[in-house]
Amino acid sequence: MFNFRKHLFYPIHVERQDPIFAKVLLEHYAGRNSELSSSIQYLNHRSNMSNRYIRELLGLFAAEELGHMEIISVAISKLGGPPLTCVNSQGAPWVINYIDQSVDAIIILQVDIQAETRACHLYKQHLELTSDPNMKRMINFLIGREEVHKRLLQKAQILIRDIGSPEDFNELIYDYKVSLQVLE
Repeated sequence: MFNFRKHLFYPIHVERQDPIFAKVLLEHYAGRNSELSSSIQYLNHRSNMSNRYIRELLGLFAAEELGHMEIISVAISKLGGPPLTCVNSQGAPWVINYIDQSVDAIIILQVDIQAETRACHLYKQHLELTSDPNMKRMINFLIGREEVHKRLLQKAQILIRDIGSPEDFNELIYDYKVSLQVLE
């Protein structure tokens, strides 16, 4: 299911080292609303999703969130941050309690929409904590990707409620793949 590519989804450049901002980014690496939390939650929710199209979409999101985690790790390193372990910006270790354990399709999608909303909010807060234009562009890129996920999850939730056709559900996968074309 997963493929590893040598290049990142987004190139990481920094004007100068900023260990303080690197520490802030640890929240996105392994905090409650981090890329690690998102990827594992999507994998878990995928395992409990009966709709094959949404199951595929959640798997695609999980893989992309791991790619986001890699982007964050490279940024932390280039900013002169600490060696990476699965801790948040306060040094607290990542815990499984960060992951929702829902099994109902509608609830799964709602929880994932809320998680994307929280991730965007956190990125927007942290956008103001750096003056590096490269970091601002990276964060805006990540916000944009999280918003794509949120929009497709909202569409999936409507399709589940309205008992959409296979063609409608397949369009979710198509829309996701089209959203990636701008990254290549």
